[in-house]
Order: sequence, then structure tokens, then C-alpha cells
Amino acid sequence: MRVPYGLNIIDNCVSCPVREEHLFCNLPGPAVQRLNEIKSTAIYPKAAMLFIEGQQPRGVFVLCAGKVKLSTSSKEGKTIITKVSDPGDVLGLNATVSNRPYEVTAEMMEPGQANFIPRDTFLQFLRENGEVAVRVAEQLSRNYYTAFEEIKTLGLTSSPSEKFAKLLLSWADSKETTTGLQVKLTLTHEEIAEMIGTTRETVSRLFSDFKRKQLLHVKGATLTIRDKEALQHMLQS
Repeated sequence: MRVPYGLNIIDNCVSCPVREEHLFCNLPGPAVQRLNEIKSTAIYPKAAMLFIEGQQPRGVFVLCAGKVKLSTSSKEGKTIITKVSDPGDVLGLNATVSNRPYEVTAEMMEPGQANFIPRDTFLQFLRENGEVAVRVAEQLSRNYYTAFEEIKTLGLTSSPSEKFAKLLLSWADSKETTTGLQVKLTLTHEEIAEMIGTTRETVSRLFSDFKRKQLLHVKGATLTIRDKEALQHMLQS
């Protein structure tokens, strides 16, 4: 079914064409059918807020299409992007399970689809389906390691260039082409700065410096990593 923003809405979890590619959604038939019954589907525009840091947990959002920026802010207004979530991620999971306020703000980076499941319904879903509970535990574990890596990057990496190199490597696709590793660049320089704890001006200088050193190339929305070994060496030196 066609919807605004040129998206193809996935209104049935059972027949979702990419369900098996995602950790949480790749469930046994009865569990997927139940998931389909308890979720509500919505299409969101760019910049829509799924939930806000400090808000009491209403439930979880299963991202079906689009990208979501997860961020946290200080009282002074400084913002750090903790993660960019892709389709298949379950957002608001930590807060929903622990019944503590959402620890981040979830903002759509582009038009997309997310399925919402209210907290009480979601917890009952876990109690009734052991396989789902295992998947949730795996997702929580991944969230922990993602946060741990973010702390290491911001707290233990000494220079902006090292942080930038680590971020580029984390984006790299597993498949290498004849021209290097290619990734789709969806973040602005301001957003990249918020991911590595620096300024937009510093990120712009880093792009120029890395291009000059033939470490990367940018054409349109495609970023090509030309020298992966050199980036890795920056982290080891």
C-alpha cells in the first residue's frame, strides 16, 4: 500500500518481507501473529519525536522503515547522539522494561514507519512468549555494548580525528568494492559533531583533512572509505 513520503507501508508483521533479517522480528509463527495483533502502525515525517528524554515510558516502538536519531542533552543544551537506529531496532526498550523514564530522545531522521506496543501489553507479551523474552534480552545486551562503546569513544579517545576515524569504521559496510568501503551519508556535519563530542567546524575540517590525505571521498550522499588500514592505524597509534 502506497502512503505519503513514497513509503511502502508494512501493515502485517506475518507477511513482512524483511522480518527474518531483524533480531526482534524474526520470531516463531504464533509469536509473530500475536505481535501483529498487539501493535499499532503509524507513519512519521522527518523530525517527528517518538519519545522524549525524561518522559515516562508509554511502550516500545519497533522501527520498520527509516532511521531514528537517539540523543541525550545536558541542562546547558549540549546534545550527544548516542546511536542512529535502523529498521528492526526496538526503541524505548530499556525504559519500558525497567519502568524508568526514557533515557534518550528518539527523533525521525527521515520519513519512516514504526509499530507501537503499549508497555503493559508488551510486558504481557514477554511473559507469554519465552522466545520473545530471549530476543529482548539480546537486544538489551546490544544496547549495553553500544552505550559502552560510545563511552569509550567519547571518554578514552584523545583526539577528534581518532573519534572521527572510529565513527567512519563503524559505518563501513562489510562488503568491499574495488573503490573501497561505501556508506550512505545521512547525517549532517552538526549531527556527526554530536556523535563524537566536538563542534560542527571541527567536523568540517576533519572531512577536508581526510579527503586531502585520500582517506575518504564524498560524492553526493555516498561516502567512500579509501584507506581502511590507515584509519585503523590511527586508532592503534
